[in-house]
Amino acid sequence: MTGMPAVPEGPDRLDPAARAFADLLAGVFPDVGGSVTDAAEARRVLDAAPRDPSPPLPVGGVEDRTVPGPEGAPELPVRIYRPEGPGPYPVVVFLHGGGWVLCGLDSHDGTCRALCREARAVVVSVDYRLAPEVRFPAPVEDAYAALSWADAHLADLEGASLVVAGDSAGGNLAAAAALLARERGGPAIALQALVYPALDAARDTTSFRENATGYFLTAAHVDWFWEQYLGPDGDGGHPLASPLRADPAGLPPAHVVTAGCDPLRDEGQVYAQRLRASGVEASESRHPGLFHGFLAVAPHLEEAGRALSSVAEAIAGTVPHRKNSGDHGGCAG
Repeated sequence: MTGMPAVPEGPDRLDPAARAFADLLAGVFPDVGGSVTDAAEARRVLDAAPRDPSPPLPVGGVEDRTVPGPEGAPELPVRIYRPEGPGPYPVVVFLHGGGWVLCGLDSHDGTCRALCREARAVVVSVDYRLAPEVRFPAPVEDAYAALSWADAHLADLEGASLVVAGDSAGGNLAAAAALLARERGGPAIALQALVYPALDAARDTTSFRENATGYFLTAAHVDWFWEQYLGPDGDGGHPLASPLRADPAGLPPAHVVTAGCDPLRDEGQVYAQRLRASGVEASESRHPGLFHGFLAVAPHLEEAGRALSSVAEAIAGTVPHRKNSGDHGGCAG
């Protein structure tokens, strides 16, 4: 396990209420790219971390099942969360974070329940294949296959709109799936909801240097995650790997959430700016005093809860003229 990271010299820019949570997560997260270089070991360390003892947020129903994967690939496990009350609903295909290497359906169960409740949305959480066992572009194809399945079953899900969403590496896959949908002529996506997304393999931004250590996710973590995802021969410049390098014209509307004390901050903010410059509607929710991975503590940190609510509101807004009501609810990377 990694120890507590050193806070960068000078004033701590992290909100004091967030500091304890960032340090707590850093204390149990595997020191990937440092003392931990093997993916299986990183997963063992993370699996051994203490769990939030809070009871799960109730939703209308939860179903584990499989859906077809890409052609020639295995079926994809998904977990479908249904809200209480009558539809129609937004249908959200959710892709979890974890650097394309870690986490899964269980690690993001709280976040998916919270989005289901607050947005009154059906959430389809996708257990896409992980790196380094399966590398780029296979996880993008998994994301697109799940999106295509949700679109084909929109009526069964009582859906009125299709949303693709994800946090961190999942935000990367959500943005890449939206690019594939544009490239392949569908499905039609009402919104891409990207929470502190990883969008550029170049990692050459002010925030990557400014927030390299001291705020839970480190630059060394991000370097290691990209190495696992791309492998020695992967093309980090490909737009499906680095959506920030894609032509943004004609993409679906976006809602982008960023944290000020995050190496990935600038990637998300620049992406939203480029979308708007291309005529694509893109709203932002910026949180200068928060850290990467804060959705994991949204039930316990007020500002993180507000960020999650901004995502829920954007999702709910894809079904016009529907009254929305709900409650709060909330692995990093």
